[in-house]
Amino acid sequence: MSLKLDNKLLHALAVVVREQSFERAANSLFITQSAVSQRIKQLEQLVAQPVLIRSQPLVATETGKQLVNHYYQVMQLEADLLPNIFNEETHSPVTLNLATNADSLATWLLPALAPLVNQHFIECNLLVADENHTITKLKDGEAFGAITLESQALKGCQVTRLGDMNYILVASPAFEQTYFSQGINQESLRRAPGVAFDHKDNMHIRFIEQEYGLKQGQYPLHTVRSSEAFVTLAEHGAAYCLIAELQIRALLASGALVNILPEYQLVETLYWQRWAMLKGIHEKISQVIIREGQAKLD
Repeated sequence: MSLKLDNKLLHALAVVVREQSFERAANSLFITQSAVSQRIKQLEQLVAQPVLIRSQPLVATETGKQLVNHYYQVMQLEADLLPNIFNEETHSPVTLNLATNADSLATWLLPALAPLVNQHFIECNLLVADENHTITKLKDGEAFGAITLESQALKGCQVTRLGDMNYILVASPAFEQTYFSQGINQESLRRAPGVAFDHKDNMHIRFIEQEYGLKQGQYPLHTVRSSEAFVTLAEHGAAYCLIAELQIRALLASGALVNILPEYQLVETLYWQRWAMLKGIHEKISQVIIREGQAKLD
């Protein structure tokens, strides 16, 4: 039996997963909510299995994830191919969905992407997650590439090592004097507020447990979804944090922040995973990420 996939149905699934709502998907597609539901049902009838788990949040099934991934790859190929065939400029920007960790975003990634954004009619949709979880965006078809800790290439993908990002434990001199004048130990850590990116960020949690035997919940911990906010909190004496050394070299040099555990360094090796069949602007973006990432990371 030969099946023919309908891009209209795949588009509906992709938008529902992206918007996490049938109503918002309908608004985005300029059709009724009932029409969106009908398209999802038609797709499930076509492949003879569910493509969407209707839970909160909405989650694509494994088959649904493969279909969404396929849809975005087809759209990428069309975006690169059609303007050349018809010899005319596109009137809509090409959307580039890529997943990144917050620390790359706060340091080298945006300066790397800026020249291409200025040269081409594109819009970047940067999906920010902990570096342990960016790979999920690629698996689920939400992104064409991901800056990740995962060194093993996914099926249909290529992987390139970018380099090492070094993390050190820092605080303001005043914070160090207030909380760690007698050194860093279980007693002082039970009082000193730290920072984590979100509930999935296990870097700080892993560090405290491995080095000092304290589990999450046994010490104060801010949750802030911004690498820049990490630095701001530490600089203003509100927390200590594990932060990429690349991001705070000037503050270390000025003395605004100090390395409060100089014998310790956490090294995370970052990789760039992307679809194997990249063309046009997607390939250019990939090449820039590899070149600039390898130049900036240790």
